[in-house]
Amino acid sequence: MHRMYDVLFKNARVLDGTGAPWFLADVAVKDGFIVKVGAASADGKLTVDASGKYLAPGFIDAHSHSDQALVANPTADSKVMQGVTLEVIGQCGSSAAPRNLSDDSSQPGLDDEVSEKWTDMASYMELLESNGVSLNVAPLVGHGTVRRRVMGVEQRPPTEDELSRMKALVREAMEQGAFGMSTGLIYIPGTYAATDEIVELAKVVAECGGVYFTHMRNEGPRLLEALDEAINVGFEAGLPVQISHFKAMGQANWGKVNEAIAKVEEARANGLDITADQYPYIASSTGLSSTVGASIWAGGPEKAAALLSDPSERQKIIANLSARDNWGRLVIASLENDSDQRFIGKSVAEVAEALDISPAEAGLGLLERNRGVVQIVNFAISEEDVQTVMSTPWVMAGSDGSALNAKTAKGQPHPRSYGTFVRILGVYARELGLLRLEEAVRKMTSLPAMRLRLQDRGILREGMRADLVLFDADEVKDRATFTSPHQYPAGIDFVVVNGVPVVEGGAHNGKRPGMVLRHESS
Repeated sequence: MHRMYDVLFKNARVLDGTGAPWFLADVAVKDGFIVKVGAASADGKLTVDASGKYLAPGFIDAHSHSDQALVANPTADSKVMQGVTLEVIGQCGSSAAPRNLSDDSSQPGLDDEVSEKWTDMASYMELLESNGVSLNVAPLVGHGTVRRRVMGVEQRPPTEDELSRMKALVREAMEQGAFGMSTGLIYIPGTYAATDEIVELAKVVAECGGVYFTHMRNEGPRLLEALDEAINVGFEAGLPVQISHFKAMGQANWGKVNEAIAKVEEARANGLDITADQYPYIASSTGLSSTVGASIWAGGPEKAAALLSDPSERQKIIANLSARDNWGRLVIASLENDSDQRFIGKSVAEVAEALDISPAEAGLGLLERNRGVVQIVNFAISEEDVQTVMSTPWVMAGSDGSALNAKTAKGQPHPRSYGTFVRILGVYARELGLLRLEEAVRKMTSLPAMRLRLQDRGILREGMRADLVLFDADEVKDRATFTSPHQYPAGIDFVVVNGVPVVEGGAHNGKRPGMVLRHESS
């Protein structure tokens, strides 16, 4: 008598995640694992006719900002609905932990009820597990979060004592299961850290067998120097490096990705394990404050208000900003102030026109009224560069977005939270033919699994964890747009997380079988 499988996919075109050509097989799942790839000898409690569809390992989002989102929205809808079964969170220097509950200015937008529930990485991970979560989670510890905890937003090198306290916090997070450390070197307080501070902390990560993920110090005119710094950290500290959202920002810098790719290739040839991630869009998204006088907002909204109320300081700031020529490409995505809601979806230049003031004054005014928190979308990347980077074999997919729910999410965030993975499959593989389907899937599965050193996910074969996605390669399409982002994609039929279907027939069933993965410190 044959035992019954939990889930059985019949006649699937299997994309195993390695980049090898698809092959026809049944795939059976039992107790959270793939137990058969071939001709299945039993029935499934759930049997899916996968004829003509592709079955792949679940997609891994190598760069996600869902740290807070997964607490508020554990069903992770916008990610799961595009086939994502694992997110790497704690990016760009900002992680959920470690936190000091008495001063939680580092976590805006959290209500008190939620914010009382964790302090360190271990208690954050336990909170996610007790809530349940619909996908798997691999956390990083953020350098900015650690620095803020020890030094606040001081613009200076740490004392010896402060550095040892930062090292202790990084070590604690690593020992509690973080997969590595991230930096956000354009953001406060990361931007105040010199390279040697990063190297010292990265050495702790190296001792624990982790990876260094970095939002580099510059992605525009000084892209290559910033990349040199990241490579230097990898060699000095002796650990793998992941370059976040690999790109060149600003028209004057378009094409620089070719030199950047050559630099990475050279570092790899010299023995550095360095890779990168990318989102498939020509716009980035960040806080307006990071592009408009970040230092003004460093000390919080009260200090900024005092500074800006001084007429001569204000004039200096406006004079510094008035030389900028990209106001028309900075589009407002979300903000809190009621009177400013009408500006969502408009560029700063359009806001200036509506208010009959200069763009510099309009940008500053938006930040003042919204206490420094204005999310923007910045159209500053060339499509040719996007394709050059995507054609590079060591670049994986990372949304740089969050796990949102289309019914409850606010504002007009970047569509990448809903569309990254399906956009690569639909636009770049199918429509443009830039990538073979097998190669597109490799960039979303075995490549990021390799980066995290996960031995049991990212490849579809017997004995692996059953994270799976079944999709229609002809129908798969991202529906989220810059003007109407809160839309789930088409063509993703089934998503299985740890052996449990979470998306069935294109709809999320609300189940939460995800695991919070813990990196084993070496």
